[in-house]
Amino acid sequence: MQQPQPNQPIIVRVIEQPVHETTISDVVFGSIGLVGILLIAAALLGLLLGFGLIAAKRLRSRDGLDARGEADSLRVTPTS
Repeated sequence: MQQPQPNQPIIVRVIEQPVHETTISDVVFGSIGLVGILLIAAALLGLLLGFGLIAAKRLRSRDGLDARGEADSLRVTPTS
């Protein structure tokens, strides 16, 4: 048997994985998905804020804490 020499270089060949190419359809579908997620998030946050404002308004009027409650209602009086 022949023993390797201590100063001989070891050659290692690194084989890279093939790179996935990004096509225009990947970009379009990705952007449509992102816009859909943003629209759903905006709708849910809008509904949550709307319900919160309505609930706060009803709680104020029920507890008598709204000092301007009567000022907000329209009072139409006939002119003579």
